[in-house]
Amino acid sequence: MIYFAKAKHLVSAYNNNKSEINLHKNLTTKIVPLHFCKFMSHSNEFIEVKGARAHNLKNIDVSIPREKLVVITGLSGSGKSSLAFDTIYAEGQRRYIETFSAYARQFLGGLERPDVDKIDGLSPVIAIEQKTTSKSPRSTVGTITEIYDFMRLLFARASDAYSYNTGDKMISYSDEQIKALILKDFKGQRINILSPVVRSRKGHYRELFEQIAKQGFVKVRTDGEIRDIVKGMKLDRYKTHDIEIVIDRLVIDDSVDNDKRLTETINTAMYHGDDVLMVIDQDTKEARYFSRSLMCPTSGISYPNPEPNNFSFNSPKGACSHCNGIGDLYQINESKIIPDDSLSIKAGALAPHGPEKNSWIFKQFETIAQRFNFKLSDPYKSIPEEAKQMILYGGNDKFSVESKTLGVTRDYKIDFEGVANFIENQYKTAESTSLKRWAKDFMDKVKCPVCKGSRLKKESLYFKINKKNIAELAETDIVELADWFNNLHKHLSKKQLIIAEEIIKEIKSRLQFLLDVGLDYLALNRSSKSLSGGEAQRIRLATQIGSQLVGVLYILDEPSIGLHQRDNEKLINSLVSLRDIGNSVIVVEHDKDMIERADYVIDIGPKAGKHGGDIISLGNPEELKSHNTLTADYLNGNKAIEIPNSRRAGNGNFLELKGCTGNNLKNISVKFPLGKMIGVTGVSGSGKSTLINETLYPILNAHYFNGVKIPMPYKSIKGLEHIDKVIDINQSPIGRTPRSNPATYTGTFSEIRSLFAKIPEAMIRGYKPGRFSFNVKGGRCETCQGGGLRVIEMNFLPDVYVECETCQGKRFNRETLEIRYKGKSISDVLNMTINEAVNFFEHIPKIHKKLKTIKDVGLGYITLGQQSTTLSGGEAQRIKLATELSKRDTGNTFYILDEPTTGLHFEDIRVLMIVLNKLVDKGNTVLIIEHNLDVIKTVDYIIDIGYEGGKGGGQIVAKGTPEDIINHKKSYTAKFLKKELN
Repeated sequence: MIYFAKAKHLVSAYNNNKSEINLHKNLTTKIVPLHFCKFMSHSNEFIEVKGARAHNLKNIDVSIPREKLVVITGLSGSGKSSLAFDTIYAEGQRRYIETFSAYARQFLGGLERPDVDKIDGLSPVIAIEQKTTSKSPRSTVGTITEIYDFMRLLFARASDAYSYNTGDKMISYSDEQIKALILKDFKGQRINILSPVVRSRKGHYRELFEQIAKQGFVKVRTDGEIRDIVKGMKLDRYKTHDIEIVIDRLVIDDSVDNDKRLTETINTAMYHGDDVLMVIDQDTKEARYFSRSLMCPTSGISYPNPEPNNFSFNSPKGACSHCNGIGDLYQINESKIIPDDSLSIKAGALAPHGPEKNSWIFKQFETIAQRFNFKLSDPYKSIPEEAKQMILYGGNDKFSVESKTLGVTRDYKIDFEGVANFIENQYKTAESTSLKRWAKDFMDKVKCPVCKGSRLKKESLYFKINKKNIAELAETDIVELADWFNNLHKHLSKKQLIIAEEIIKEIKSRLQFLLDVGLDYLALNRSSKSLSGGEAQRIRLATQIGSQLVGVLYILDEPSIGLHQRDNEKLINSLVSLRDIGNSVIVVEHDKDMIERADYVIDIGPKAGKHGGDIISLGNPEELKSHNTLTADYLNGNKAIEIPNSRRAGNGNFLELKGCTGNNLKNISVKFPLGKMIGVTGVSGSGKSTLINETLYPILNAHYFNGVKIPMPYKSIKGLEHIDKVIDINQSPIGRTPRSNPATYTGTFSEIRSLFAKIPEAMIRGYKPGRFSFNVKGGRCETCQGGGLRVIEMNFLPDVYVECETCQGKRFNRETLEIRYKGKSISDVLNMTINEAVNFFEHIPKIHKKLKTIKDVGLGYITLGQQSTTLSGGEAQRIKLATELSKRDTGNTFYILDEPTTGLHFEDIRVLMIVLNKLVDKGNTVLIIEHNLDVIKTVDYIIDIGYEGGKGGGQIVAKGTPEDIINHKKSYTAKFLKKELN
């Protein structure tokens, strides 16, 4: 998560007011102004950590230099994040919470003290951890970076309003100005002053006329004609009308009485006309409008005075009422409901209901058929249009049918919702996800027809600065938008410049940071759901680093994830500039370029898990290379991920995908050679994820496993017969609760429980496999409900987790623990490392095979029962990989991996590539979306997408072996790959 340090929020921290406390609790960015705390000392040159023991850290002491770029590196699972986040950041966050009163802390939620003896020299902390951006359709690049918020303020304070009817500039007057204009422009003339109450709306308005009469008025102007109000007066309800109340009729002269009367008339007219009045010259019948709000002088339409919320698609004041500010909506597609109109209703012409059944809905269809004189066995296309409308959109009707044989008349009543209306209602109101998904199958996602995708009300789009409204600016690429703001001062008045100067300065600085990290191709209205991992990382950096704070400690978790080497250089330069203005930057990272540009490197190891947690190397990058560590070996070139002697020829078959146009893809066609390791490369935002994750994978998943995800638009795919299944190994976590662990995720625990249930003593006692589960009643310890820990609520202090006194943390009851296999209870097995368990279950093939696969991907150090919430990103992904590898493969499987090197050290990557190469050697196809050159240089075939990101991407730049690619002059990947291969 992203945490932000701002001192000003502490003002109310000590105010014992529940609403203020709840405000703090609900802030999306957590606040850590540590400079309020007594432990802060700017004279310190180091952050001193003494006795850190979080997770696998072995009571380590370390001094981290301040105002430097520091990289913490080491094997995946060695303890890097434990030191950076679970110790240094956690202590900073805890100390901030401690500055609040006990009353405040109970609402904010306390934080556990990290397992460390002492930390000195901390600055205010901002931590940017690995996480995906919001999936809300209301979250955009503009809202995440706060640029759109500043633009809303700019348009509320410095824009000009224009009429959506005439295009004229809107004007507003004070009451004194209105009086002066009337006295000047209508001098010596007879005028009527009126209050508009109805504009272009249908209705008979009988009640309105009665209400106007009760208020003492005797005349109204309806549709341009002044009339006396009479009892029972009403208009044609089916026509649109304009109605104004006649407030006063007077001749304009310079008398004092006339002046006073005019003032009162204006006040009365404004009150009844909602701040708008109308003046009509009795002789020429010409009308003029005056308003306290913004108003069109010709047509009389008025807008409310603008506020920032009027330009927000997340506020009722600004959001388009038709799509509620989303910009698009789902509409019924009749051709999806009736895919084949040559079929009859009986034969299943209506796809949502299928062939005829003995159900209520078909009885309704039968009644409609009687009403419109057709049969359910008739082809749907021959049914009368009125009947089709009633079937799809419902209706109410009564009719009688005379039976010729019986000589009686039977009455029927139709009260039918309609198939299309039912589907739409299910999509809008159903709580079930599967029902919503079912309804969506018969709908199309379309741009909102009212706001045309702009998300805003019509009035909001007619406030303009330099001929542009806020929606037009939000659609502009960042590079063009930055240029527009740089030249804006030339097009503003002096008054506007004074108002807008500071706002424009903030916008320009945020836009500049987005440009600095290579996001010039994005637009502010780009939905955060559609961002790639690399884009999301850099946008979060833009939000935080763009504020240009000084004296802050930044902790970043692998910011290079998802970044091409070209973009990585920009990122490193941004972090260096952040350091140069006086901040401390700690980066948990494996990237070679980042390590070599660091001022100081901390290497943690020597191995992972129980065998890690020690500081094995300290110093600048050159000093690091002189030490005998795995990291040093790879930096020196003593160890390397070898380039294969030859590239695989494949099996001669292809998957051919044609006409892909999703997101920024430019109608591209791609051939994927089977039986090879394929690398998909390209700069961030070039279209890799759109092509593979959003187009290819949903097609394959739907074909082999009936997947429900709809692929991005494409024309055709060939070659599906050459593979028999697809497996996608992505970066989502393996579990979100402490009850999930590697044993449960991989299915190993089910086999272990079955094994324990077959032990003679368990069979004698009648124990089933469920007895050995800590998630169900029976065998688990009921005191802690199988958790092994008990939560003690401390009210004003953080909740304390203590070992369960009944089972001593073993999670099972005494009777269950009495069942032993080779002298080990079920609890002992969960506490084994994978390496220990592989030997222990050597003679049980089903269990041994799964455990051996986890060991092969380099995770032999983790325990079977380790909580999934404590696994690093790299560990979680490799467990998913091991789960898939342990399944039987046919030699025709298509594996898709999205950046499998996330969180992996050079050595971890080497182990991973050995496993993946074994898969390909068996005849399978492995496709990897990747930026890591150690992986790219070892693949058999590269598909490079570019040339740039966003609008400049979506094309196939180059394809072929790595040796073929490096000769391509326009490919950014070729430039960096050439250095690796040479």
